[in-house]
Amino acid sequence: MLALRAVAGGPLPDRSAAAVVAWSAELLALCWLAAVCVLLAFVDAAVHRLPDRFTLAAYLGTAVPLTAAAAAGGRWDDLAGAGLGGLALAVFYLVLFLVNPAGMGLGDVKLAASLGTALGWFGWDVLVAGAFLGFLAGGLYGGALLLARRANRRSEIPFGPFMIIGTFAVLLAA
Repeated sequence: MLALRAVAGGPLPDRSAAAVVAWSAELLALCWLAAVCVLLAFVDAAVHRLPDRFTLAAYLGTAVPLTAAAAAGGRWDDLAGAGLGGLALAVFYLVLFLVNPAGMGLGDVKLAASLGTALGWFGWDVLVAGAFLGFLAGGLYGGALLLARRANRRSEIPFGPFMIIGTFAVLLAA
């Protein structure tokens, strides 16, 4: 949260070296994730795939700086939340994939690990809200396509961009 506050120009409560390193690492993680997610959203929209090399880069570029932020700021509970959040969201998407493989791709499952890690860093309420907003955005888009008769119930819609929209809408609002 300190990183988002700093980007927004808000005051930082602690300007010690450890706090500066912690929020710098947090900011790096979120900026890296945002940059990779822009690429992933465009790729998914164009070819309905989320390439492994980019989903792995998103995960590592999020998890490593958050680990540094936890070490610098003693925020081990936040790191545990991030790890569990990434695992929980990835498992949730994996279950959806196993129940209906035609409705969700493994790329979405892998992306969920990164997004869940970022959301989980800020708490379970943020994680649930981000996941929910992704489904809401995707559902509204799909519903609009159906109403406009530009798609039918069997049409494939890339879900990655909506996962990303839900995540960053919540992160920016939190």
